[in-house]
Amino acid sequence: MTKSTLDTIKSVADIKSLSDLELECLISDLRRFIIRAVAAKEGHLGASLGVVELTIALHYVFNTPFDELIWDVGHQAYGHKILTGRQSVFDTNRQFNGISGFPRRSESKYDSFGVGHSSTSISAALGMAIASQLKGELSKHHIAVIGDASIASGMAFEGLNHAGVTDCNLLVILNDNAIGIDPSVGALKQYLTNVKKGTERQDNIFEALNFNYSGPIDGHNLQELIAELERLKSVKGPKFLHVITTKGKGLRQAEENQVTYHAPGKFNAETGDLYKKVDTVQPPKFQDVFGYTIVELARLNKNIIGITPAMPTGSSLKFMMEEIPDRAFDVGIAEQHAVTLAAGMATQGMLPFCNIYSTFLQRAYDQVIHDVAIQNLPVIFCLDRAGLVGEDGATHHGVFDLSYLRCIPNLIIFAPRNEIELRNIMYTAQLGLKHPIAIRYPRGRGTLLDWKQPFKAITIGEATCLNKGSAIAVLTIGTMATVIEDIIAHTEGFHDLSHYDMRFVKPLDEHLLHTIFETHTAIVTVEDNAVMGGFGSAILEFAAKHHYKNEVYLKGIPDQFIEHGTVFELLEDLELDSRSLTQFLSTLKPLK
Repeated sequence: MTKSTLDTIKSVADIKSLSDLELECLISDLRRFIIRAVAAKEGHLGASLGVVELTIALHYVFNTPFDELIWDVGHQAYGHKILTGRQSVFDTNRQFNGISGFPRRSESKYDSFGVGHSSTSISAALGMAIASQLKGELSKHHIAVIGDASIASGMAFEGLNHAGVTDCNLLVILNDNAIGIDPSVGALKQYLTNVKKGTERQDNIFEALNFNYSGPIDGHNLQELIAELERLKSVKGPKFLHVITTKGKGLRQAEENQVTYHAPGKFNAETGDLYKKVDTVQPPKFQDVFGYTIVELARLNKNIIGITPAMPTGSSLKFMMEEIPDRAFDVGIAEQHAVTLAAGMATQGMLPFCNIYSTFLQRAYDQVIHDVAIQNLPVIFCLDRAGLVGEDGATHHGVFDLSYLRCIPNLIIFAPRNEIELRNIMYTAQLGLKHPIAIRYPRGRGTLLDWKQPFKAITIGEATCLNKGSAIAVLTIGTMATVIEDIIAHTEGFHDLSHYDMRFVKPLDEHLLHTIFETHTAIVTVEDNAVMGGFGSAILEFAAKHHYKNEVYLKGIPDQFIEHGTVFELLEDLELDSRSLTQFLSTLKPLK
């Protein structure tokens, strides 16, 4: 059997010795490898397929890892990982205890900067370039590869603005494929479209920012890429290369259906077709409960607005964008803008539902405090992907929101344990609140088939008793309630366990908490948030304030970044699964 060109690559030095014909073979081999790997183990497909030629050209021309190469977001870096010594372990990509799905400094010397969120590459590369100047490493190159969706973010423009007044050896490569996860939006997208047509060259925005602009060039023409990168190596100061690519290049289905094939799950590597899903009735995804419910409410309430920063499909706001497009907005990868836009709308009597993944709201923390909470504007934050999200790992787990939001005055914080609770809190919020509210819910499916029930208003700050027992009380927040419900229902000897779904982290149901502390010996809190500063901390603060001496045990995410793996594997590893919690609760039984 003939050995593939890819199998001959043991280091990036081997790429430089390949002939033109061998380089073309490497392109095909690398695409085939990525397709087969993602088909078998899942992951990000379209973005990495689109930059195969660019990946090879960069390692062919530049002296990596001495020259710093930074991949923005990182889901376009599979080819980079495979060519830099990780081909033999790539089957562990995004698997528990395997390699990360994103570039990671601790994983390889070729991963110059850890990424996962967007629009950080230019600032990071500029920081490296300035440091190289100060150290006298004047021959060192610094390359940031950023997508057209990511460059629309404010942080990317901040980096461009600073870089344009330096003489640093910085190259920004715009991977322009007109799509992030969903199609790119905004005036910059239209500008780039016009540049590609040749109608905007006279007033080039990047040249106006003092970058030496070149392109646009064909990102799938390897020889053209190599020639232009070689030329740019001798150009001084900040440079900008505009590269046109096709997301999903090399797999027909991925080119034709770029949204689905961004991360398609397992599929047939030979045909490229998705596997047909077994037609079984399943509980809905929480994101779809949000999507269908906001449409239902918006039909009844003309003041409801939907906002998402570049995640209409992932958040399911796409349902509202399709049915009520004049009141649903995708603002691009711009979380800060999304939050303050919602605040502005709230001042005018609108009811903005601002849907942002929990991990991405971190990028707009100041706006939550300064523009929403200080002014006490009733913005409704819907935090999708709260808790553990699985294989995307540390950059994407939404395990800090309870901690970073709980300290903000005026903010209500609610976590539904099921789909009905999510619907009802959305209904309650649009009836009119005096404060902003954050509603956090997980990635994935709920537990109920009959979830579309008539709306019922929820009393703000009111918890629910799910099981009344004796000596031990378990207090849960959000969907962690289902784990305790399962233990009580199916484990012998645990029917006398008290279980309270607190629902609100802020305000706490203090009236009920007094009763709980007065009638139980031990209190256990369970959450899928960081223990430090989270829900359990709020209960401890209550106990300290009121001088309770009960035994209080906190179960949640420890003080460390959690790696990638399935949610079940991670819960098991953190001892937050049903079996582990049963064992822990068993140790408390003598307290009765």
